[in-house]
This record gives sequence, C-alpha cells and structure tokens, in this order.
Amino acid sequence: MDITAAITRAKGEPFEVTTLQLDDLRPTEVRVKIVATGVCHTDAIIRDQVYPTPLPAVLGHEGAGVVEEVGSAVRSVKPGDKVVLGYNSCGVCPQCLTGRSSYCAEMFERNFGGTRPDGSTALRDGDTAVSSHFFGQSSFATHVNAAERSVVKVDDDAPLELLGPLGCGLMTGAGAIMNSMAVRAGESVAIFGTGAVGSAAAMAAAAIGATTIVAIDLVDSRLEAARDFGATHTINSGSEDLGARVQEITGGEGFRVALDTTGITAVTRQAADSVGINGRVGLVGAPAPGDEVTFEVGSSLMKGWSFRTIIEGDAVPQQFIPTLVHLWRQGKFPIEKLTQTYPLDQINQAFEDSKSGRTIKPIITF
Repeated sequence: MDITAAITRAKGEPFEVTTLQLDDLRPTEVRVKIVATGVCHTDAIIRDQVYPTPLPAVLGHEGAGVVEEVGSAVRSVKPGDKVVLGYNSCGVCPQCLTGRSSYCAEMFERNFGGTRPDGSTALRDGDTAVSSHFFGQSSFATHVNAAERSVVKVDDDAPLELLGPLGCGLMTGAGAIMNSMAVRAGESVAIFGTGAVGSAAAMAAAAIGATTIVAIDLVDSRLEAARDFGATHTINSGSEDLGARVQEITGGEGFRVALDTTGITAVTRQAADSVGINGRVGLVGAPAPGDEVTFEVGSSLMKGWSFRTIIEGDAVPQQFIPTLVHLWRQGKFPIEKLTQTYPLDQINQAFEDSKSGRTIKPIITF
C-alpha cells in the first residue's frame, strides 16, 4: 500500500516527506495507523550517521496509533486497539527471558539494522529499498508494519497524540530512576541534562518521593521548566561553580544518585564527582563510538560508588508504559508540560526546536 512518510536519504540531510510503498504484513507483525510520534535525539544521531543505520531510511521510534490489521501469529492486540510503540527485541535470548529485554542479544540488529531479521525491508521508494523497522516500527509514517514485540496496548480513552514519547525517551528517563537506579523516597538525585529524558527522570524522582532533585543544564529556560517537572534546585553549570553548589545543596555529603542524560563524557565525569559515599551513577546518553571517560581512582576507591550504563530505562515496554500512563492519570507524570505538536511537513522544524531547546519534546501529528 502507498503511505506518506518522512525519509532521510543521505547523511545529515533534512527529512523529506514523500510517498513510499509498504509491503504486506508478516505473521508476527501489526499494521498500525500512526496518530502521532515523538521526535528523539536518537533519530537525529542516526540521520547524522553517528550510529550506522543504512540510508535511505524512515526513522521514528516513539509512535502511537490504532491497530488496523494483525498478522496470523499475533495474539496480544486486535484491530481497533490503541497502542504505543516501543523498542524491539527477540523474546528468546537469556536477557529477554529474564525480563531484561532492553539488553536483548539482538538489540542492535532489531532496532538499528534497517530490516527484518530475515533481511527484508517493509518499505520501498519505487525500485529502491528503504530501511524500515527502526526500533521495530519506523514511525515517521502514516502506517507501519510493526514487530509485535514493539506494540503495547493502552486504554481505549488514552490520548494517543500525547503518549508516543513513552515508547523511548520518557520511558528511558523514568525507568532510569525507578528501575535502574532504584531511587528511594528521601534520597537526593542529580539529573545532568534537562531535555526530554532528564525531564522524565525529574518527574519520576518526584513521583516516588525523592526529597532533593537537582536539575543541571546550560540552558536557563530548561532549568526554569525543570522546576515544573519536580526539580527542587537548579544549577547552570556554565555560569555557576558546580562543585560548590553541590556541596551547598547536599551539606557536603554529595548526591545519593546522579544520572547523566547528555552522553557527553565530560559531564559523565562531573556526575561521578558529584556523588557521595556509596553513591550511584547512571549513564543513559549516547556518546559517539570510541568516546572514553576517566575517573580519578584514589578518592573513588574510598567512596565505594557504583557506575552503570542504562538502555531504555531497564524497562519492559508492555509492563512499564502502562505504569507511566497510570502515573500520568494521577497527575504525577505531566507529559503535556514538555510537549509541543508539529504536522509532518514541519518535521525538520521540530528537530531544530529540539536541538535549540525551544521545545523539550516535539511530537509529530498525522
């Protein structure tokens, strides 16, 4: 069938809205009519080929829509269901079978490879194959043939135009706090970077009762917004003495938890330096391949701190996305405060506004 999609044809080029051909469903796929899809930093770094997905490609991995058709082997959803789309996984490797599907043995191939596992692509531009199934979906399109493991059913009254970002960025930030770092009520949390992932982390930290939530960024407008998302303190690390402010806010003890959402290795080092004895540091950003970060060993040994990398907030989409919807209904995860919608033909403006900080989480509507 013919669909409308935003395609990126070459490294660094703007997205082009065009008509493509979508092939027939496979047995384990779900055809979804996309209502809205979030714009994520990961889409930008693939467009710019920081990470290699074959081009031309239809990206997009925070889709939300309505099921139109299901493959013969699909049992989890039916036509008419409202769904949010998350990342893809194999379902049979040891990581998937133990509830850690974000570390699936086939994570890269199924989310960045540009094809189905059998090497076929669902999209064509005339005679030219177009990379599909980005995160099992490729949701910068009016319709997708999504992998069933990427599909999460939500309530019939769910606002699809708002919930797509739960599939990646917001799930990652909230999951990093609630799952990966296991933040407890009363703990202090520092969040480095206040884009969509950092904002979701602040919301989650507030929802579970962290008492000191510090947002750290270079953009004053984002820091001001962070207070609406739960931050109790803010630090502009470009104009303030970060170390002095950390000591002031924590009474010299350092943070219990620090989360780097920027993927900038110098910031990762700052996050590590900001925690106190037995502190916990998490990294959810996406550094360029080959980037390294160093830690001073002597004082680190005395602190007994821990460091871990985090993929997708250690979340299983089918379990965690409904949890976030429930928190949203309770007013504890106010997604609407950080989103702005754009029509598909303004997708490049959405990316520019995200980069500049004008919009924290752009959502493309169809």
